[in-house]
Amino acid sequence: MLTGVYVHGSFAMGCFNPAKSDLDVLVVVEDAITDLQKKMFMDEIIFLNNKLPPKGIEISVVRSEYCKNFVYPTPYELHFSNMHLSWYMSNPAEYIRKMNGTDNDLAAHFFITKRRGMVLYGKKIDDVFGDVPHEAYLDSIRRDIMNSHVEVMENPVYFILNLCRVLAYVQEALVLSKKEGGEWALKNIHCEKYHGLINEALICYGSDKTMDPDESLAVDFCEYMKNVIG
Repeated sequence: MLTGVYVHGSFAMGCFNPAKSDLDVLVVVEDAITDLQKKMFMDEIIFLNNKLPPKGIEISVVRSEYCKNFVYPTPYELHFSNMHLSWYMSNPAEYIRKMNGTDNDLAAHFFITKRRGMVLYGKKIDDVFGDVPHEAYLDSIRRDIMNSHVEVMENPVYFILNLCRVLAYVQEALVLSKKEGGEWALKNIHCEKYHGLINEALICYGSDKTMDPDESLAVDFCEYMKNVIG
C-alpha cells in the first residue's frame, strides 16, 4: 500500500536547474514490495526518467516504519538514479534482486524532507516522517564531503557548494540548499581568497556553464572547509 510520494532536494527548495539538477523523490510504502511490484515500478520509472532533463530522477522506495521510527543507516526497498540505468537495462532481474539494503544518505533525505519537502501524493509529511537525530544527519552529510579534496575536480560545483551548506548546519543549524549554502558562505567565511571560487560555483550552479577551477585552490578550499567543519 502506498503511503505517499515526497520531493526533496533542489526542486523542493526552489533552485532546480534543468541542465544540472536531478529530481529527488522518496516513495513511502506500508509493507515490503515483491520483485514483481519492483519490476512494474522500475518500468514506470524508466519511462518517466526518459522524459526528464538530463540528470533524470533519483528515487528511493522506503517503508513507513523506518520513516516514523528512524533507523540509521536506513533500510530501503529499492533505489534508482541515472548512474544505475545501464545496470538495470542490461540485467533487470539482477538489479531488482540486489538493489536493496541500507543507505546512510537517507538520513539527510529524511531530514530535509521533514523541514523543506513537498507532498506529491499521500499523507502529510509530519504524519509520515519522524525526527532524524542530529548525530545521524551530521554523520550522513559529513560522509558526503569526506573525499571532497580527492573528487572536487570531478564535480567542483557540487563539492564546493555542498561544503558550504554543511558548514552552515554545523555552525548555525541551518538546513540549506546548495545555492543557499554558497550565498551563506560568502557572508560568513572570512577567508576572502575562497570567495571567487564560491561565487563561480554559484554562477555555474544556476546556469548551463561548466566550472574548471584552479585545482590547487579547489583542493585547498576542501581541506580548509573540512578542518573548520571538524
